[in-house]
This record gives sequence, C-alpha cells and structure tokens, in this order.
Amino acid sequence: MMTTIGFLGMPEADDDAKRIFEEDVEELGYVMNVSRLWAYQPRTVMSLFGLLREASSPHGLDARQRSILVVACASAFGDSYCSLSWGVRLAGVADEAIAAGVLLGTDAGLSDQERAMARWARKLARDPNRTTEADIQELRDVGIGDDKIFAMTVFVALRLAFSTVNDALGVPPDSEYRTHAPAAVLNAVTYGRPFQDDIAS
Repeated sequence: MMTTIGFLGMPEADDDAKRIFEEDVEELGYVMNVSRLWAYQPRTVMSLFGLLREASSPHGLDARQRSILVVACASAFGDSYCSLSWGVRLAGVADEAIAAGVLLGTDAGLSDQERAMARWARKLARDPNRTTEADIQELRDVGIGDDKIFAMTVFVALRLAFSTVNDALGVPPDSEYRTHAPAAVLNAVTYGRPFQDDIAS
C-alpha cells in the first residue's frame, strides 16, 4: 500500500476523492497518481477541470485540438506525466506518429492551423512574456479568430497550472503507461519525472 504520493504523505480520501478514484478505475482500470495527489483538494481539481471545459468547449476546441495544445505545452514545459497521458489521447484521435511529432516538436502530420496552435502552446509554456502581436497574427492568418485565441490561451494556462502543482510535488507518471502507451509516444518522452518503479529501483 502506498504511503506517499510524490514528496507528500498520502492524504486521507474523502467522498469527493473516492468519486474521482472510482471514475479513474471505470475509465482506465486503475487510480492515477495525480488523482491520489489531488485527494488533498478534490473539489479544487474538479473546479479546475470544470474551468478547462468552460474555456475550451464553447469555442470550438475539439478533442484533437485540445490534445495538440496539451501535448505541445507539456513537452515544452518538461512535464512527462501530461506528455504521456495526452500523448496517448492524441494517438487515439490521430495516430502515434502525429503524437510523437508533437512531443518532439516536429509537428509532422499536422495541418497549418494545428502547427500554429502547437507553436503558440509552446511559447506560452516557455516564456509568455516573449509573445508578440506577430504571434497572434500568425494564428489569425491560419483562420483562428480572436475568441478562439483567447480560449486556447486560457486552456493552456490552466493546464500549465495543473502541471506545475504535479511536477513541483514530485508526482511520477503512472507505470501503466509502460504497457498501454504507443512505443512512439514512450520513446519521445525522455524528460521530466521518471516512472515510479524507476524511482524505486
């Protein structure tokens, strides 16, 4: 039985946390390490996910676009956990070669609009103070309106907030990704926190 999660002791799960755990098991077959961490404040993470849906859904960000944004920002940020989790999702809605391309920054197989979105997400992750009006114009030039640019920016910023908490508190990626992530995705993620079993060994 786990006694710690990342650098912290394992929190006692209340009813809200148990509900998140049950949803993980129903969807994935196991409880994610991030869910165990956020058992400290399950209502906060539920609210955060609600904000993410509110930021993206009404503004035409579909599952593929959301996956591209998260994979691009997580890989630029050096977050192995979200890179693996969302790399798997992107492989599912596109294919593993496209997912690996976004993880590696080549963006092979993406449309011009998707490439612009990935570049924007990386700029937000690396240094948001260095963005320029030219960056915004690049997004407009591929057909992305200002309302969607704002939605994308909020979505990526909220994802980065989530990653910051997980990474700072030492939460390792779920070891289950070793068996169910596509090989191209696994091979592309060479940064960030190692798997739990690598830490133990």
